[in-house]
Amino acid sequence: MTALTQDRAPGSAAARRTILLASLVGTTVEWYDFFLYATAASLVFPKLFFPAHDEVVGTMLAFGTFAVGFVARPIGGLLFGHIGDRLGRKRTLVATMVAMGAATALIGLLPSVATIGVAAPALLVLLRIVQGLAVGGEWGGAVLLATENAPPGRIGRFGSVPQVGLGLGLALGTGVFALLGSAMGQEAFVGYGWRIAFVASLVLVAVGLVIRLRVLETPEFRRLAASGELAKVPAVELFRTARHRRGLGLGMLARWAEGAAFNTWGVFAISYATTTVHLSKNSVLIAVTCGALLMAALVPVVGWLADRYGRRTVFGAGVVASGLTALPSFAALHSGSTVLMVLVLVGQLGIGYALMAGAEATLFAELFDAPVRYTGMSLVFQGSGVWASGLTPVILTGLLALAGGQPWAAGGYLTAVALISLLSILTMRRWLA
Repeated sequence: MTALTQDRAPGSAAARRTILLASLVGTTVEWYDFFLYATAASLVFPKLFFPAHDEVVGTMLAFGTFAVGFVARPIGGLLFGHIGDRLGRKRTLVATMVAMGAATALIGLLPSVATIGVAAPALLVLLRIVQGLAVGGEWGGAVLLATENAPPGRIGRFGSVPQVGLGLGLALGTGVFALLGSAMGQEAFVGYGWRIAFVASLVLVAVGLVIRLRVLETPEFRRLAASGELAKVPAVELFRTARHRRGLGLGMLARWAEGAAFNTWGVFAISYATTTVHLSKNSVLIAVTCGALLMAALVPVVGWLADRYGRRTVFGAGVVASGLTALPSFAALHSGSTVLMVLVLVGQLGIGYALMAGAEATLFAELFDAPVRYTGMSLVFQGSGVWASGLTPVILTGLLALAGGQPWAAGGYLTAVALISLLSILTMRRWLA
């Protein structure tokens, strides 16, 4: 295993709290912006930017632009990973936050297809690409900001803090949409209400920047810079080493179950429950919000478990839980029961997904040596996100359409994905000491 505990400046408790706050606030803002788009793709964008005679076609087009952001993420991971490994973690975290905030606010101001025609979806896709580039560089830097400042024995707990931002960001996005939907009629919400949530991102970005600009560079990067060990071209050095290549491959496959689970229960389920099962939009959004808040609360506990029992063991437990419960959960959701829908979404996001999210950041960081760590872990997370995350809503929409809306196709897909991820984790044990 690649050491993350070597030669750290001890630092004060106050300094570590500021570092963790900077990591948490940054990822919260980034994921709020990124997944706000996902919620809008489920509820608003098919009507405003991709109107179609067939509702399924319009939804798939909207989810297709959602997937575009995931295609851009590995490019962002390479770009900002290079900057982070060469020039420092802090610089990338400021740049990614500014880019994400600007793109999100501009989406909120974008005219619909009825106003400017085909330019509307084209500009939407362009702004989604900017979002993808930004979040592609954000995650790795936020994790390293936390883990490379962690004291020995608490790396898992520190590494879990940026993952809390995933739950908080999703909860903010769905919660704001639920609040706006309750406060105004459907016509007003579709007309302008949804835009408020996007433009409000500028306030969160300003708060995040104030905190991040107070943080120093990580001790690990300062050590590399002082000793002349910085990688000249991190991506080249990453692929040159056989162990790092294996880490990339196994890491991407291991993350498949995590990415598919989150984008099933946090993104696709919103569309499925409201348009196919015809449950109340606000009930579904509130259930997702509650699940995301429970996830945010449990992720630090999972980080503690990862320190005690090992990152791979805890992450693997989450993968197994995801695979075993996928089909029963889809069957329960398909029943049309609001109570079962709430139990499924809160349980899947708040408990099952938390087991994976709380352990994965440190697990992937430990796959790579420090000079290429930012680039390597960013490629694992963002590269796998293309198929594991971004394409999941499109795949599930297509599978359910082919199966006549029956839940076995979607549940079977998630079960198969979990098996692939579990085999990758078990293989990882053989060569990662």
